[in-house]
Amino acid sequence: MNANDAPRSPQRRTAPALLQLKIELAWLRPTIWRRIVVPETIRLGKLHEVIQVVMGWSDSHLHEFEIDGERYGIANPDFGFGDSVRSERTARLGAVLNGKKTFRYVYDFGDDWEHRIKVEKTLPPDVERKTALCLAGANACPPDDVGGPPGYENFIEAIADPDHPEHEEMLDWVGGSFNPAAFDLERINALLGKIRL
Repeated sequence: MNANDAPRSPQRRTAPALLQLKIELAWLRPTIWRRIVVPETIRLGKLHEVIQVVMGWSDSHLHEFEIDGERYGIANPDFGFGDSVRSERTARLGAVLNGKKTFRYVYDFGDDWEHRIKVEKTLPPDVERKTALCLAGANACPPDDVGGPPGYENFIEAIADPDHPEHEEMLDWVGGSFNPAAFDLERINALLGKIRL
């Protein structure tokens, strides 16, 4: 047996550093926010899935990221989103941040839900971590198609007041009840566990 036939030692994969992100919905009070941990190598398409889960959206609308002056998403010429949108399927968060600490994620171009995202800190790698993790958060995500921040404010006003002319209609529309202060960390992390990064 010569040197070329010697068994090779297995190469150890290095785990990526982790990023702690704070996601906050713009233009609403009280603030609706989540704190998550993801690998810096996460593709933006996967980060979109993570944001949908932690915020509580239904993933039924278009979206895009705006990072360091570039737009990332899924090109859709029918809606005017073509060559100016870079693919979120291949772009990795750490690489496209280019040293920046803040970026935007917009969901539903009709309701225009702007999420302000801040990189709070970089954490050491964790070879055991295979999924994103939600650390904390506050308040329920608005229902999809409620009409953006102004529509959500009207919705909250209507469901809180039994004498409001739209009270029953809004409760029926949302499925019978809605708690604007709800936040279920355990459920969110169970759902995140199904997203392989």
